[in-house]
Amino acid sequence: MPLHPLDSLRDKVRSLHEWQERKRSVTLFGNPHAGTAAQAGKAADSPSKHEPGPIARLVDAWWTRLIAAVYDGGLAAQEAEYGSGETARDYLWNTVGTGAWGMVFPVLTVVATQLAGIEQAGMFSMAFAAGTLLMFLSNFGVRTYQVSDIDEKYSFASYQAQRWLTSLLALAAGLLYCTVRGYDATMLMLSIGIYIYKIVDGLADVYEGRLQQADKLYLAGISQALRSIAVIIAFSVLLFITRSIALAGAGAGLASVATLILVTIPLALLETEASRRMSTLEIGGLFRHCLPLFSALFMFNLIESVPKFAMEGMLPYDSQLYFNALFFPAQGILLAAGFLYKPQLLRLANIWSNPRRRRKFDLIVLAMIAVIALMTAGTLVFMGWLGIPIMSFMYGVDFEAYRGIAYLMIVAGGVSAAIDFLYAIVTVLRRQSSATKPYAITFAFSLVVPTALIWLMGLTGAVAGYLASMVLLLVLLSIEYHRIRQDLSEKNRSPFHA
Repeated sequence: MPLHPLDSLRDKVRSLHEWQERKRSVTLFGNPHAGTAAQAGKAADSPSKHEPGPIARLVDAWWTRLIAAVYDGGLAAQEAEYGSGETARDYLWNTVGTGAWGMVFPVLTVVATQLAGIEQAGMFSMAFAAGTLLMFLSNFGVRTYQVSDIDEKYSFASYQAQRWLTSLLALAAGLLYCTVRGYDATMLMLSIGIYIYKIVDGLADVYEGRLQQADKLYLAGISQALRSIAVIIAFSVLLFITRSIALAGAGAGLASVATLILVTIPLALLETEASRRMSTLEIGGLFRHCLPLFSALFMFNLIESVPKFAMEGMLPYDSQLYFNALFFPAQGILLAAGFLYKPQLLRLANIWSNPRRRRKFDLIVLAMIAVIALMTAGTLVFMGWLGIPIMSFMYGVDFEAYRGIAYLMIVAGGVSAAIDFLYAIVTVLRRQSSATKPYAITFAFSLVVPTALIWLMGLTGAVAGYLASMVLLLVLLSIEYHRIRQDLSEKNRSPFHA
């Protein structure tokens, strides 16, 4: 008698589950809790002539776990397999993930320049700049708030629902922007593909934040690295084969969606505790509490992007390439600073919650600012020595004529890193609403001064205007942070119990 299709599926899953128990010698992200070492020893003692390679076994093990989890009652109902609380491993994989994520834009810009030319590389740069703004709209400034929610005031289900809403809003905003700009078919397809990739970045962030909240930051780093590598490969291969920047952008978007569905979401649900149900009140609370944080972060990135949008209307697309190529070394300072302090946000929140340890908190803040200054100085030295020749070789364009504005851009990058760190600290203090005014003032400044400088000085004016905006914001934010710190010292209480 033939089996029902569902019975066949059950038999297949059961056999896969049994195979997984016998072949657990390779797992996706490390050693599971029990039995793995003994099984790995047996597998090593009796190798098969037709044994699949390590990557194939890794993929099979992960795929088997996904299917078995669905069959056994859902992803969230499964027992976690990977450990937590290993700081060195967290730093390593967070560095790998953030580094891979930070390399996507510069690597793909180089690929686009070499395979499609300066103008199309400039088009890609413009699409990526707009996509980055959409990513911040999707994030809505929730990540730092989420990982420092040490008492889990809001359920993960509510965090998820809120993030899906902002991601859909970001997608609608991207489509509206393309319509308003009146892009041709090539720029439209390229832009939508890149927008999808960056919005997926924002959506995946809530799941990676959940892993960090569970003290498994290394898994978040692995997820981020896999997504970034998949996008680089998809874009580069498609552009090499088709020489179509539009198809390459679409491929990047599809690759990011695939990693979200197959890796990021399952990993977060499998490796963290099941969440209580979402609440519309909690979702509303997240929008309310994180709106000041989002407003500041979004305005900050608007401030960074104003020169790029102004150039799109006033200068050829070639200028986008030069501006972004010069920006990449400066962005490295921001990323390197993030490597150091972002894994420690949860611990900083715990330090601040104890009034007796706030002196230590202040020393950490000062030390991090000093480290950023040293990294900026080191980057300036490197750029003056080897940086310009390396950039000229990579892009196939002579950057010697841009040496002066390259130095200005690096200083702006250091200032930007200090701003990013100070704002994270303000969020830990739960005073993010106090930072809205400095960002609003700087945003108004950036709408006028950089645009005027671009009209007067072209690309040099764009970089000078960007630096002026960053310096103004750092000064205003530092003043505001000092005021917040003095106010909390006088009250002598923890904002977590306000």
